[in-house]
Amino acid sequence: MCDRLVMKNTLLLVILILQSSSALAYKIPLFRGEDGHTNWQHLANYTGGTLLILLTIVSIYLFIARRKAYKANLELTTIKNELEARVQERTATLNQSNQMLQEEVSQHVITASQLRSSESYIKDILKSMPLMLVGLDKAGNITQWNKQVEEVSGISSEDALGKSLWEAYPKITVRPEHIQQAIEQKKIIHLKQSMRSLYHYEITIYPLEEQEAGVVILVDDVTKQTSAENMLIHNDKMSFMGELASTMAHDINLPLQAIMMDLRRFQRIINKQDVSEPQQVSDSDQAKKLDNIIIDMSAKGEQVSTIISNLLAFARSRSGAKQKADIVDVMENTISLANEVISVSDDFPFKQIKLERNFEKDLPLVPCYITELQQVFLSLFRHASNALLLKKESEDFEPLIKIILSESYGNLWIKIQHNGIGLTSEEQMNLFEPFFTDKSTAEDFDAGQRLSFSYYIVTEQHQGNMAVTSDLELGSTIHIQLPVRH
Repeated sequence: MCDRLVMKNTLLLVILILQSSSALAYKIPLFRGEDGHTNWQHLANYTGGTLLILLTIVSIYLFIARRKAYKANLELTTIKNELEARVQERTATLNQSNQMLQEEVSQHVITASQLRSSESYIKDILKSMPLMLVGLDKAGNITQWNKQVEEVSGISSEDALGKSLWEAYPKITVRPEHIQQAIEQKKIIHLKQSMRSLYHYEITIYPLEEQEAGVVILVDDVTKQTSAENMLIHNDKMSFMGELASTMAHDINLPLQAIMMDLRRFQRIINKQDVSEPQQVSDSDQAKKLDNIIIDMSAKGEQVSTIISNLLAFARSRSGAKQKADIVDVMENTISLANEVISVSDDFPFKQIKLERNFEKDLPLVPCYITELQQVFLSLFRHASNALLLKKESEDFEPLIKIILSESYGNLWIKIQHNGIGLTSEEQMNLFEPFFTDKSTAEDFDAGQRLSFSYYIVTEQHQGNMAVTSDLELGSTIHIQLPVRH
């Protein structure tokens, strides 16, 4: 705008100069001669030069103005293009936003439909689920009451919803303190409600995460499951008791039979002495025989007494907590006890078996029930003695039991190995299974057939493991793993 104004002023100045050249000729002495006449040649030269200078200036101004106009046009074109690009970008963004909005609206429609479907699906699940479900708000008012609760309680959901749980169903074991505890401490609470031989319920209270939410109570009817478990436990107990009783009866029977034989011998000697006319044997010989019989009877009686004392100690042994014990001491005490109580036949007591000890030094103390662990080792020694007796009857060999104690990876490993008759594959599979029989004869049970009671003590009471490896010709090895720490 300024350039145009300058150009206009310049042109006006040129026109004024051209128009006023005649006036200048009369007024300026430079263009007049000595005689007073106007020197038109000088005037024309002056005017032409002035005009040329002005035209040059005008041309420069026009050139500069053109350049500026060109630059301005370029800038305007650039601005125009940028504006058009922005408009197109905004238009595309708006189109994309509209499209996204349409898609979002469509998605919301689909989501709303899915939510309605999910809500209906969840309601169907709550109605048809086999568990009893009760929802409570923070005040203890019922918000959910499924079909299973209706059937058990006899109260419809219409009559229960909105009421206090204890107003709607006063018989429930759950108390308001349980609900408050679950909400305040944010923890799951487990309760049981039972009436012997009628029903068994397991009640779980789950606190909800939302601030104003309450709890969900799940009630599981475990009557059939509990009855089945109780029956299995009863059967296992009876099996273990039968195994233990049969084993103890087997141990007691041998010394008791020996005592009975000694009594019969004692009676025969007395009767023979009474009916004999002349004494063929001196009184000292008779007294010696009777003394030997009495000593043998006393030894067998001591053995029976030791077996019974061991059984009574085992019955009284269980305490609330495990004791840390030196496994070497436990094993040595068990070996001493085995020498007194184990005798699989009259001519093959346990003390005749060669024992090979391989005990690792500095073994850690083991948390255990000492007397029960001794019973396990006694059972294993008895099992080994039976296998050694079977092989001893068929061939001449040296009976051997190897006892290996070692520690590895935080566990104590106990191996009891014998060189008697090994186990077949079927016997290995059934070794740790409870023994059942429908026969009434005592001989039907072999004390070395089963180790189910020992397996129970190791795995259930000591959280360990027990396994067997066996070869019919080389013998068997019982492996026991006990954790060193609780």
